[in-house]
Amino acid sequence: MKKKIALMMGWVVLSLFLCFNAAAQDAADYFAGAWKVEIIGTPSGDGKMILNLDRVDGKLQGGIIDTTTYRQVVPFTSVDEKENSVSAYFSAEGYDVYITLVKKDDDNVTGNLLDMFDVTGKRVKLPKPE
Repeated sequence: MKKKIALMMGWVVLSLFLCFNAAAQDAADYFAGAWKVEIIGTPSGDGKMILNLDRVDGKLQGGIIDTTTYRQVVPFTSVDEKENSVSAYFSAEGYDVYITLVKKDDDNVTGNLLDMFDVTGKRVKLPKPE
C-alpha cells in the first residue's frame, strides 16, 4: 500500500513540475509569433502591418510581413526584450524607426511607434507562404 501511495505522489509531483515548467517557457516566448498591429494617428492616417518575431539562438528577431505574400519585406535591425515589452528597430523610407509592444493580455498588445503614435495589436496565425 505504501508503494502505491508513494508512486501516486511521485506521479502528481512530476505532473505539477511539467505543468509549471511549460507555463514558464510560454511566458518567456510571449512575443514570439505574428502580430497584426494598427498604428493610430500618423500624418498619413492609421496604418496596419504584420510584425513577426521568432526566437533564434535565444534572441528575438524578425521583421515586417507583406500582407499578401506573407513573406518578410523589412527586417528588424535589432530587437530589445524586457519582461513585459519588446522594442523592434527597423528602417523605413531612410529613417530609423522603432515600435514598442507592451503585453496587455494573452493575445493583445498595446504600445507606440517612436513614442508618438499609439499602437494596438492582436496575435495572428500566418498562413504558410506559397
